[in-house]
Amino acid sequence: MVYKGLGEYQCEECGQMDYDDYGKVRNYLEHHRGANVAEISDATGVTHKSIRDMIKENRFEVIENRGGYLRCEMCGANINSGRLCPDCEMLYHRRLEAEARNERLRSKNISGFSEGAKTDKGSKRFTREK
Repeated sequence: MVYKGLGEYQCEECGQMDYDDYGKVRNYLEHHRGANVAEISDATGVTHKSIRDMIKENRFEVIENRGGYLRCEMCGANINSGRLCPDCEMLYHRRLEAEARNERLRSKNISGFSEGAKTDKGSKRFTREK
């Protein structure tokens, strides 16, 4: 079997296509737009949990009129895919950036490692003792 992409595998000898869970769901949705998770699961044999995980990984999106299936993990708002709503995702990334910026500042302000060099100004380093 050769991986062809998007969850599809093809036999090198006979050319028959085979699909992993993602390929099965994607293929089903291409022909049955708007299907709900129960319909997809029944038709493909892929578990509800696997389908839900694919939606959380932004591989698929829930149709808006079928909202309520996923909720933002921070504020609880209805979302169509992923783990966070757009507002919470922006706040999350801003928080990460601020933490990284603070860590960089803290690492620049570390003291105590080279205090001897600050006071001696290198004089002992370049003078020979007799």
